[in-house]
Amino acid sequence: MTAEARDTAWLRLMPAVFVLIWSTGFIVARYGMPYAPPLKFLAVRYAFSVLCFGLWIAVARVAWPQRREQWLHLVVTGILMQAGYLGGVWAAVKAGMGSGLVALLVGIQPVLTAVWLSLNGGAITKRQWAGLLLGFAGLVLVVSRKLGQGGEVTALSMSLAILALLSITVGTLYQKRFVAPCDVRSASAVQLAAALVVTLPFALMESDAIVWNAAVMGSLAWSVLALSLGGSSLLYMLIQRGTATAVTSLLYLVPPCTAVMAWLLFDEPITLTTLAGIGMTAVGVSLVVRGDGAPA
Repeated sequence: MTAEARDTAWLRLMPAVFVLIWSTGFIVARYGMPYAPPLKFLAVRYAFSVLCFGLWIAVARVAWPQRREQWLHLVVTGILMQAGYLGGVWAAVKAGMGSGLVALLVGIQPVLTAVWLSLNGGAITKRQWAGLLLGFAGLVLVVSRKLGQGGEVTALSMSLAILALLSITVGTLYQKRFVAPCDVRSASAVQLAAALVVTLPFALMESDAIVWNAAVMGSLAWSVLALSLGGSSLLYMLIQRGTATAVTSLLYLVPPCTAVMAWLLFDEPITLTTLAGIGMTAVGVSLVVRGDGAPA
């Protein structure tokens, strides 16, 4: 296989690999959250991720962003897409909101992205709109079994979930608009360092301590190596190469993929409704991605 053929094959695999990795986030939360406050866990994750990226950058002699404006834009996207999104999701679940409802609320992101682009002159076709709505309907079916779990919805938990939704939506649009192409390793290091600086003061305010055991250490290792070094880097590259609508529509596939993983790992039942939702979501994402001809 030639180098060009390998690159083409990798580009085609990137969305699938991203969805698989990103879907493990909820699995990791199930393993680690009972033993660690959410923001303390995330702060440690960011710190180790920055360390790993720093070593990688030093060994590979990767170039850092050259212009001050590029650093600033990366800091903004890091605060939004790491600290705001992950911090909001984890804190909302810790505050009592069920993971299904959090997934449903955050799943509105592709629709918000499409609405924003349409209002600002973006070309969203009727086929893509149909795909977005079909994908969201499938998402509702997938998480419907969990909507009543996790306790009552409070003003705090709802605010945290909305913070996560707005952070990932604005962060995606901001990165696509302002972040110039640069090496994904140095860009991710800057983003994660910014997330660490913002998250750490709030983490220190949490009264509970991390209980270091096999579950926490395993969750942390996977979060750093797979989610931060792998998933976040893939998301960065997908945003740079594809349109915002196509990339965000991939997040519709995360809850269905998580449901399958939970079935395999925790023996959580998959109903006919869940299977129907998975099918609708897959078709919806296919309509969005094929509708704009984006690499994603």
